[in-house]
Amino acid sequence: MTDQDDFVKAIGEFCRREVDRKQRVPHDDDLYRKLADLGWLGLSLPEEYGGGGRGMADLVLFLEETAYWRAPIGGFATTIIAASAYEKFGSAEQKREILPAVVDGAVLSISMSEPEAGSDVGALSCRAERRGDGWVLNGQKTWCSNAHFAEHILLVARTSPGEGKHAGMTMFSVPSTVDGLAVRGIETMGGKEVNDLYLTDCVLPADAVVGTVDQGWKQLMTGLNLERMILAAVMLGTARRAFEDTLAYVRERHQFGRPIGSFQALRHRLADHATELECTRLLVHDVAAKIDANPDRSLPREASMAKLKATEFAKAMALDGMQMLGGYGYATEYGMEGLLRSAVVSTVYGGTSEIQRDIIGKTYGL
Repeated sequence: MTDQDDFVKAIGEFCRREVDRKQRVPHDDDLYRKLADLGWLGLSLPEEYGGGGRGMADLVLFLEETAYWRAPIGGFATTIIAASAYEKFGSAEQKREILPAVVDGAVLSISMSEPEAGSDVGALSCRAERRGDGWVLNGQKTWCSNAHFAEHILLVARTSPGEGKHAGMTMFSVPSTVDGLAVRGIETMGGKEVNDLYLTDCVLPADAVVGTVDQGWKQLMTGLNLERMILAAVMLGTARRAFEDTLAYVRERHQFGRPIGSFQALRHRLADHATELECTRLLVHDVAAKIDANPDRSLPREASMAKLKATEFAKAMALDGMQMLGGYGYATEYGMEGLLRSAVVSTVYGGTSEIQRDIIGKTYGL
């Protein structure tokens, strides 16, 4: 067995022992801290901050396996995305404060979207203005995942008009307890996962800037490989679980004197899904390997393909799984409806499927 095989096996053994698949909370802090004790929350962070120094391939394996076992660690994805920005652009002090905390189980959030700035991030209007030695933030952000239990929020605000709508943006490190910040949850199909943020004369010190003033857009672009691969890996694991749960059910469920999976209508559908699952797995892991081979290279086409393929397949697999389970697919006891709730939003967040297709098309000069 390879080191990666051993790693996957260890994750599976942990999840079999610790994860209650009937639990319906997006994030279980006790479980999260146990993963921190094993050193897994910082596996992709630098060793000098207590991380594991591993690459994208290992991070994808961790995300895929924990999603497959339905581990309630919803705070991990936003944490790693934000932590990567601190690692690349943060000051030495920010890195010393944030990265070891992430390794120990702290959750981070990242806030870009606004009521009038979703897919068009360049339209954001939340303002950060200089005042004395610091900054004052005013505006509203929305769809901010995990802000209700995050320790810090990596927030993007407009600091100057700039030339072009993507200029004049800056990243800020916002403590979740800062005065002037109100976090209000948005009820969703998946429970309480996302939030509106209201910033009213929210005062931050000068050293709250992450990276360079007015260069937030360029900094955001460097993290797109990571964000899309995180989402692709999570949905690959979700699709695997939906496929295997469906397969187990159609083997055991009998109607008309035989297993329902023996009927051609279902057998052929499962054959198609098995093929799509293998294609998705190969694509996601291949892109992860390419990123590890050249970590500083942007792969907009490949990363968008991985995100598009994995999220669309996970949604289709969970929906068809629900159909093949019949009434049991609708019952919370069997878990398929939970997989569908997880998958259905994945084609929207992190860049919609339409945006991913547009990006892919543009890489071909279209």
